[in-house]
Amino acid sequence: MSANPRGRGRGRSKKSHDEAEHPDERWMASYMDMITVLMCMFLVLFAMSTVDQQKYIALKNSLATGFGEVKSQKVDTASGTVVTKDEVEDGSGYSVDKSHADHSTASSGTKDTNVDPASTVVPTTATKADLAAAQQELDDLTAIEAAIKGNLAKAGQTANVQFTVDARGLTVRLVGSETYFTTNSADLSDQAKRIMDAIAPVLRTSSHDVSVEGHADQRNSTAPYATNWELSAARATGVLRDLVERGGMPADHVQSVGFGSSRPLAKGGTDADLTLNRRVDIVVLSNQDQDVSALMPALAKAQDGARQG
Repeated sequence: MSANPRGRGRGRSKKSHDEAEHPDERWMASYMDMITVLMCMFLVLFAMSTVDQQKYIALKNSLATGFGEVKSQKVDTASGTVVTKDEVEDGSGYSVDKSHADHSTASSGTKDTNVDPASTVVPTTATKADLAAAQQELDDLTAIEAAIKGNLAKAGQTANVQFTVDARGLTVRLVGSETYFTTNSADLSDQAKRIMDAIAPVLRTSSHDVSVEGHADQRNSTAPYATNWELSAARATGVLRDLVERGGMPADHVQSVGFGSSRPLAKGGTDADLTLNRRVDIVVLSNQDQDVSALMPALAKAQDGARQG
């Protein structure tokens, strides 16, 4: 049988007609993506062109004040000295206020006791209110020192106790471990308890927090303490327990920490140096903030100079 030529011709004509009516439309997906990206770009440009004028002015004034170009009554400003490169390398004529250095320990949050009060000067930027608060705090700590000294004098135990004032507060230094502890022991001696009986009543009613800090000399510790860390911490804890258990010091106002031999007062190896480094410091912490407390050493030095003069 032979196929109808006309039939074949009609079939080809229909297929060509369908292809013309339904062309490939995949290009439209890319086109729509491009249009979407262009629309997003124009929206971003429009958003960037719209600026809140008031916020812009506030930002401009804030930056100008921060860089010292404009002084403001609402924003703290600080004036400084332009230092040339040669002056920075030489370092002459410039001093550092060591009282603002933070010598904190990770274990207890306490600060370094080795601060030299003589090297501290009153900053010229200190306000009258800060100076008045620092003087009042210094007077409070001085009264505590006088009360403890009076009790020690009555007990005849003034030889092995020293007093210093720094940016942290008043340090009552128990110097010479043999006076307070037997060898490699954290138990207080009878003499130490008499000294603590003179100190505890004053601290109990002082409304100040107290940090008890143990120190050891650079010699290695022996049994039962593996290192000077354990020995100094145990002795500090022994003093803390005596303050709380016998002296009635509120437990939530006192802490103890051991520094081992890491913070010596004397670098030498003589008996006097070793005795000075074997100590327990009872630090009566200042109730003022850091900026106010930093003024106390200079004020104390000035008072000492006035008394001697």
